[in-house]
Amino acid sequence: MPPLLVFADDWGRHPSSCQHLIRQLLGRREVWWVNTIGTRPPRLDWGTVRRAAGKLRGWAGGRSGPPVAETGAAPRVLSPKMWPSFKSGVARRLNRRLLLRALRPVVEAMPAPPVAVTTLPLVADLVGELPVAKWVYYCVDDFSAWPGYDGATMLRMERELVPKVDTAVAVSETLQRHLAALGRPAELLTHGVDVAHWVVPPPVTVPAEFAGLEPPIVLFWGVIDRRMDTAVVRELSASLAAGTVVLVGPKEDPDPELARLPRVVTRPPVPFGRLPVLAAAASVLVMPYIDAAVTRAMQPLKLKEYLATGKPVVVRALPSTRQWADAADVAETATEFAAALQARVTEGLSDAQRTARLRLTAESWAEKAAVFESWLNPDSFASHPSFVS
Repeated sequence: MPPLLVFADDWGRHPSSCQHLIRQLLGRREVWWVNTIGTRPPRLDWGTVRRAAGKLRGWAGGRSGPPVAETGAAPRVLSPKMWPSFKSGVARRLNRRLLLRALRPVVEAMPAPPVAVTTLPLVADLVGELPVAKWVYYCVDDFSAWPGYDGATMLRMERELVPKVDTAVAVSETLQRHLAALGRPAELLTHGVDVAHWVVPPPVTVPAEFAGLEPPIVLFWGVIDRRMDTAVVRELSASLAAGTVVLVGPKEDPDPELARLPRVVTRPPVPFGRLPVLAAAASVLVMPYIDAAVTRAMQPLKLKEYLATGKPVVVRALPSTRQWADAADVAETATEFAAALQARVTEGLSDAQRTARLRLTAESWAEKAAVFESWLNPDSFASHPSFVS
């Protein structure tokens, strides 16, 4: 099988869907993973400084990622030098030159032309320039609407990329329609989950992150940004006679009001392997997103992870969450969200919801990766039915 050349977020930085899929393939395919930058306009803040420092360390580092425990295999990680913007024509030409200089010798030294997989439109200028066997666009989000991203540039480059790729894969029906409007029918592959990872046997102790907080714990994990609906969190805060809403994850310019709400606290991000412990100690898991273009397009990884924990789950009504309305409480408004939370704090997980979650066993990342891999081979074009569930 040809090797893979993957353009995505930094390997090991956080467990993206692309990383979950590629981890499943490492035992049988050679993978070169290209860490990229340029999605966000540079800003003069500490977050940008920390990110820049990490990139400089990556540019000075080696070419191997940490091995995956299941297989012992690891991708070969490349961190090519790049200009941190694609906004202008000059910046695009510079990045094209830098990327081709770094990647062309690597590709030409491979035993066979690789299949290039990208989760980002920023490679639009590389299609037709790198000697690869096939280009696959794995569309995971509507980056033009993503908070903090250079949306205009991302959309402009996506419009150029999509007609040129050989295969497109979307994680939601909304993104399928988005790609069709750009001229490319896309396969559908929703996210997976490894159920066993989320099972924590008793006894469950209070983790350090929750020390000193009043129970019951209402837990969210993920990026804390403008996709979070402040009105919903405010309603949860006001409706709790006891307890704490805990938001765990990196902050990316969230609404400042969140920090002022009573019974609401934030905690820094934790390693992926620690999330099941936090979930086991919580009473209810919540996903209080806004209803907007960016959230209607996304397929949150945490949805199936939440469901796999066996905990009550309350989420905002969105295309991705309505498909699991029999396994969680799906709320249209802030008032409905708070009422559902109160019911789950009191009653716990219902038998009907527990039964509905049994279909998670057919949603493993291994099964998703097998479908994904069937679309990677150079001679495969829409040869496998879409994985819709």
